[in-house]
Amino acid sequence: MFVITVEFLIKEAFIEPFLTAMRQQATNSLELEPDCHYFDVAVSTENPFQIFLYEIYTDKVAFEHHLNSAHFVDFNSQVSDWVERKEVNSWLLKR
Repeated sequence: MFVITVEFLIKEAFIEPFLTAMRQQATNSLELEPDCHYFDVAVSTENPFQIFLYEIYTDKVAFEHHLNSAHFVDFNSQVSDWVERKEVNSWLLKR
């Protein structure tokens, strides 16, 4: 399995619309992408503008499909100006 973690720092004025859009993005990913198995959205207990995503896909190809999906492209263009910082990391799940 292919794991993606994303850490965002969101501009203060945009935290609520970002979280609304992000929750919808998580729902869309899980419902529209059969190879998206897990998509969690978490908010830091120390900084309410720091958001952490944990996503699991079947493989790297499935994640690339996610990045090219209409719902992700729309989401990304909607929120890009709201993001102060974004860090994406990929992992291989070993069980």
